Amino acid sequence: MIDVAVITLFPGFFAGPTGVGVIAKAIQTGAMDLSLINLREYGVGVHRQVDDAPFGGGAGMVLMPGPLADSIESRLDSHKVLLTPAGRPLHQTTLDRLAGCETLTLVCGRYEGVDERFVEEFIDEEVSLGDFVLAGGEAAALAVIEGVARLLPGVLGNPRSLENESFRDGLLEEPQYTRSRVDPCRTSWYRGTTAGSRRGERPNERVELESGAPTCSNRVGSSRFSLESALGTG
Repeated sequence: MIDVAVITLFPGFFAGPTGVGVIAKAIQTGAMDLSLINLREYGVGVHRQVDDAPFGGGAGMVLMPGPLADSIESRLDSHKVLLTPAGRPLHQTTLDRLAGCETLTLVCGRYEGVDERFVEEFIDEEVSLGDFVLAGGEAAALAVIEGVARLLPGVLGNPRSLENESFRDGLLEEPQYTRSRVDPCRTSWYRGTTAGSRRGERPNERVELESGAPTCSNRVGSSRFSLESALGTG
């Protein structure tokens, strides 16, 4: 069981997504314990202030170190991750590693960012969802939670689904087709292969994967049936 806590200004952000799908199953089966820590409750003064203007001026506001430090005090023994554009990109290998933690704390950045003094004192790892800007780290935290949840024992209906999925061995999962309206005479090649033998045949729009895994090649038209053929429209 993994104990996950999220420090956020917006706990309501997580109400819907954590109640459905693999996250809900992980919680219901006891594979994951998920708690939300409302940063506002640790704010300063009557208005529960959690942010201040950046030192030296500039646009926007920065989350203050004091409220953040108080909110994370009960989680000091956990692996503490800050979701921030400055972090390392989130990869499947990152999720594999985080899924092995006993306790995990996700800190959601907001506004212009987090006071660096808090980061230096408390954060073990900084993770980014990608090279784009969101209003805060909540969406990234949800991505981490779901990515970790599906790796936990007993959560997926078929654990073998994890073995040959995309990004294992630097490859993308093979193209998929439903079995509806398929002309049997057009699918003899497909039925004669296994999912494993088809891996790496997705048309490669991920250049960075190709550079990291030379075996990831484009699909050869003559060796595959088209989607139109699969649907009986070609």
